[in-house]
Amino acid sequence: MDFALSTEQQMLVKSLRAFVEQELYPYEEEVEEAGAVRPELIEQIKRRAIELGFYAANMPEELGGAGLDNVSMVLLDRELGRASYALQYIVARSSNILRACTPEQAEAYLLPTVRGERLECLAMTEPGAGSDLRSMKCRAERDGDDYVINGTKHFISHADLADYVILFAASGEEAGPRGPRKKITAFLVDKGTPGFEVRPGYRSVSLRGYHNCILDFDDCRVPLSQILGEEHKGFDVANEWLAATRLQVAAICVGRARRAMEMAVEWAAGRKQFGQPIGKFQGTSFKLADMAVGIEAAELLTFKAAWKLDQGTMTDSDAAIAKLHATEVLSRVTDEALQIYGGMGLMAELPLERLWRDSRVERIWEGTSEIQRHIISRALLRPHEG
Repeated sequence: MDFALSTEQQMLVKSLRAFVEQELYPYEEEVEEAGAVRPELIEQIKRRAIELGFYAANMPEELGGAGLDNVSMVLLDRELGRASYALQYIVARSSNILRACTPEQAEAYLLPTVRGERLECLAMTEPGAGSDLRSMKCRAERDGDDYVINGTKHFISHADLADYVILFAASGEEAGPRGPRKKITAFLVDKGTPGFEVRPGYRSVSLRGYHNCILDFDDCRVPLSQILGEEHKGFDVANEWLAATRLQVAAICVGRARRAMEMAVEWAAGRKQFGQPIGKFQGTSFKLADMAVGIEAAELLTFKAAWKLDQGTMTDSDAAIAKLHATEVLSRVTDEALQIYGGMGLMAELPLERLWRDSRVERIWEGTSEIQRHIISRALLRPHEG
């Protein structure tokens, strides 16, 4: 088994580390204080990312992307994950869901998105439908050659900046093993479409500058040509995307955890109490050792899942294991790093308190830790059923 990175992957990591340190780190404090990223800064970061080939790197070369494999994408996300999320997300990976575009849709949505000319957001979650997507109430009703959409979505990331939304709505019912269940259809809906309004979302302690929004649909009329994928087959489109995003979250958490650990190691080596560096005390040194073990395991699980995805053998459980472990490791690492810093760890003058705050959302979005455990346990028990 070969764990070595290729020459190209080593160069990718080196270039990404320099990009993060030079193009993203300098603006973290500004974003934290302002709670937003200046439009001109967004364009500056996007332009540099495009120049360096990092933008939409997950997309095939024939579509204008870098065509990176999934292991290389994990490396990319790990390095970007070291920076403020409000800044790193600007180096966008285009949603895999857009690969379901028809040729006509690709010209209007997919290709401009890969080029950085348009930005998408995904709308699944509702006030009453988070983990249980089948319970969504936002509905799409067929009316001739159109669908008429009514309902509300919330927690929709960066919808304030997006040019269009990939919307998932209930479009009918079908028989299921436990009774009727909703059919889901995905739609491409442009900003400015009559009946579609984007409102500011909630104030979050995590990811300042990266906004969530509320989407309202009131008799919003969308033509059949705007269906993404097949009618009533929205879950097929979504499931392909969810696996990649869970690996992305895992990789980001690994990068962020490594940054927190590096800060803790440096502080433990330089901070003196009772005549010696605090890293000499077992209470501190054992914390550092546990951080290293947890991060190494999270990284290996993430790379294994990415490698299996490249081989076409990754299961939902593989992605869930990586996401679950990496997010919970990040939580422990940032908390222990803050403990090592003591009172200074809570001060806004250092990035550690932000890393600690930001870590909390990772165990919730893209499938809660409880959902990941359900996926893993279900895979273990399935061979023993019936």
